[in-house]
Amino acid sequence: MTPSSLDRQSIVAPPGFDRLLVPPAALAVHLSIGQVYAFSTFNLPLTRVIGITHSAPADWNLKEIGWVFSIAIAILGLSAALFGRWVERAGPRKSMFIAALCFSGGFIVSAFGIHLHQLWLLYLGYGVLGGCGLGIGYISPISTLIKWFPDRPGMATGMAIMGFGGGALIAAPLSVLLMAHFKTATSNGVLETFVTMGVIYFMFMMIGVYSARVPAPGWKPEGWIAPAQPKHLVTTGDVAADMAWRTPQFWLLWVVLCMNVTAGIGVLGQASPMIQEIFGRRVSPAAAASFVGLISLSNMGGRLFWATLSDYIGRRNTYRVFFLLGILLYSTVPTIGHLGSIPLFVAAFCIILSMYGGGFAAIPAYLRDMFGTYQVGAIHGRLLTAWSAAGVLGPVLVNYIRQYQIDHGVPKAQAYSVTMYIMCGLLLIGFLCNFAMRPVDEKYYYRGSIES
Repeated sequence: MTPSSLDRQSIVAPPGFDRLLVPPAALAVHLSIGQVYAFSTFNLPLTRVIGITHSAPADWNLKEIGWVFSIAIAILGLSAALFGRWVERAGPRKSMFIAALCFSGGFIVSAFGIHLHQLWLLYLGYGVLGGCGLGIGYISPISTLIKWFPDRPGMATGMAIMGFGGGALIAAPLSVLLMAHFKTATSNGVLETFVTMGVIYFMFMMIGVYSARVPAPGWKPEGWIAPAQPKHLVTTGDVAADMAWRTPQFWLLWVVLCMNVTAGIGVLGQASPMIQEIFGRRVSPAAAASFVGLISLSNMGGRLFWATLSDYIGRRNTYRVFFLLGILLYSTVPTIGHLGSIPLFVAAFCIILSMYGGGFAAIPAYLRDMFGTYQVGAIHGRLLTAWSAAGVLGPVLVNYIRQYQIDHGVPKAQAYSVTMYIMCGLLLIGFLCNFAMRPVDEKYYYRGSIES
C-alpha cells in the first residue's frame, strides 16, 4: 500500500461494482472498534497487575481504571467532531487506515503503561490515542454508505453501526481467553493481551481499509429514481458542516441523541451488578454475565432493525417510539423489581437497549434527511459530541445516585428506582426536541458545486 493508494481518487469504484461489498468493509472497522464496549473485562485484571491474584496496595483501584473507558468515549465524540471534515476530504480508505493506527496503537501504548505501572500512559494510550481511533473509525464509512445507498440510508448505516454494538460479543470472550493463555506466576496476562489485541485489530481493520470504495460522481443505483415529492422532513438541498451547526435542527438532534444515549449507556455499564443487587441471590454472577450478553445482542440487533424500519416509517416517528416506549419501560422497572419478575426485567431492558442501539444507527440517516449528503459525515462527527456528554452523564447518574441512596440507608435492591424515574425525565426532554423538528430553512443551503 502506497500513500497515493489511500487517496479518495484512487478508490473510485469502476462501473458495475457491487455496492453490497461496501458494508462488510465498514463492518470490519466497526466490529474492531466496538471492542470498547467490552473494556470492562479488563477492569478487575488491571487492579491486580502487581498482586496478580488480588489487589496489592500499590495496584490501581476500580475508580481510577473506570476513567479509561470514560476518556475513550469522550475523545471518541471530540475527535469525530474535530476530524469530521478531514474524513470527508480524505475519503474512507485513508481515514480508516489512520483509525487502525490509532486504535491499535492505543493498545500498545497502554501495554507500556502496564509494564511501567504508569496510569497516565493508560489514559493516554487507550483513552486518548485509542479514543481518536474510535472517533475517526466510527464516522469513516458513514458518509460513503449513505451515498452508496440513497434508497435505503437507514438500512446501510444500520448494517455498519450494528458491528460497533456487536464488537463486545467477540472482544469479551477473546480478552478472557487471551488473559488465561498468557497468565503466569508473574503476570495475570493483561499486558500480553493488550499487545496481542492491538496486532489482531490492526490486521482486521486493514481488511476494511483495502475494501473501501466510493461511488463515481453522479452514480445512482440501477433503476432507482429519486422521489419527485420528498418525504416530510427530508431536505431537497444540502447544508455544509460549518452551516449545519448554526441551525436549530442540529441542536435539537444533539439533545435527541444525548438523551437517548444517556438513558442507555449508564444501564449498559452497570448491568451486571444492577440485576444482582435488585434480585439478590436469585441471580448468580454467571447469570448476570448472560444478562449482559443478552442486552448486548439486543443493542446490536436493534441497530439494524430500527434503522431499517426508519426507512419506512420515517426518522422522527422512529425516535417517537424510542422515547415514548422508553418512558413506559423505565417507569415500570421499579415495579417489576418489586414484583421480583426476572423475565419481565430482562425483557424490558432488552427492548430498552435495542432502542439505545437503534438511536445510534438511525441518527446518520436523520442527519441525511435534514442536511443532505454533502458533508453529512462531518456533521455526524460534530453531533457525536452528544455521545461524549452522555458517556459521562449516564454512568455518573446511575453510579452516583445509587451510591447516594445506599449511603442514606436505601436497600441495594431499591437503589436504582430514583435513577429510572430520572431517565424518564431525560427521555421526555428528548421526545419534546424530536417533536419540535422542522425542515431546514433554505437560507442554510450550500450553493456551490458538489462532488460525490
